[in-house]
Amino acid sequence: MSGKNGSIKLVAGNSNPALAQAIAQGLHMPLTKAVVRRFADMEIFVEVQENIRGSDAFIIQSTSFPANDNLMELLIITDALRRSSARRITAVIPYFGYARQDRRSGSRTPISAKLVANLITHAGVDRVMTLDLHAGQIQGFFDIPTDNLFAAPLMVRDIRERFDLGKVMVVSPDVGGVARARGLAKRINTPLAIVDKRRERPGESEVMNVIGDVSGYSCILVDDIVDSGGTLVNAADALIAKGAKDVYAYITHGVLSGGAAARITNSRLKELVITDSILPTEAVSKAPNIRTLPIASLISDAIARTAAEESVSSLFD
Repeated sequence: MSGKNGSIKLVAGNSNPALAQAIAQGLHMPLTKAVVRRFADMEIFVEVQENIRGSDAFIIQSTSFPANDNLMELLIITDALRRSSARRITAVIPYFGYARQDRRSGSRTPISAKLVANLITHAGVDRVMTLDLHAGQIQGFFDIPTDNLFAAPLMVRDIRERFDLGKVMVVSPDVGGVARARGLAKRINTPLAIVDKRRERPGESEVMNVIGDVSGYSCILVDDIVDSGGTLVNAADALIAKGAKDVYAYITHGVLSGGAAARITNSRLKELVITDSILPTEAVSKAPNIRTLPIASLISDAIARTAAEESVSSLFD
């Protein structure tokens, strides 16, 4: 496959090789031969083993756990491509790490998402493509074109196939996610409820109230990131207590750190659906009530449109 202004090259880091391979298959082309390995002291070494001069290069690399290692891989791959005379470099970052640090949370604290955006830009990336940013304004942290893709169309298709929409209610697990939940509810024409949450300390949450009558509905919690799983578990308990028939969750990025998979397994959530923007751990893969929704087709379509200088936003019209 060739782009409008040169051949396309797909270079994969080590963060999610399965997703990278699926994206390549969707584009009907192989991944570019490259070595991304570590020296004995864990320094990262990259060698691109194909000619990429004048090419339209796409680096596929989520900055998920281990976030710092995967971020450094992205930066070093970018430098290798820039020094090898790639015409344009697009960083395809399905999960953008550090996105939750998008503002100062207190005195003398960083805005790490902005710092990471600066690092990526100064490394030589010409364009960024990512999926469901934690906060839309992070696009403004970059001084280069940034495409924020949305997993909502994939979720809508899956929900329509599996649920009787007349008995479904979309629920935001906190007040901050209302816009995201409202958007999904509008797409499938269902009512909306909100879980009012008060966070006592980082990593812990306490559900205070449910805004909306959820009695008799199959509730679908919608959010961009699930990490410890505490918010979802507490929200599911609150919804069941208010008369919900059952509770599902559709979350874009399954960070699921620590004992999150076990917490979800033992919860009242009937099913948690996540995308494969982050490579699932063994615990996540084995969890009986966690299902993965593939996003390779969405990303491969966006890459093809970018290479052909066509509209990406029309994917979501």
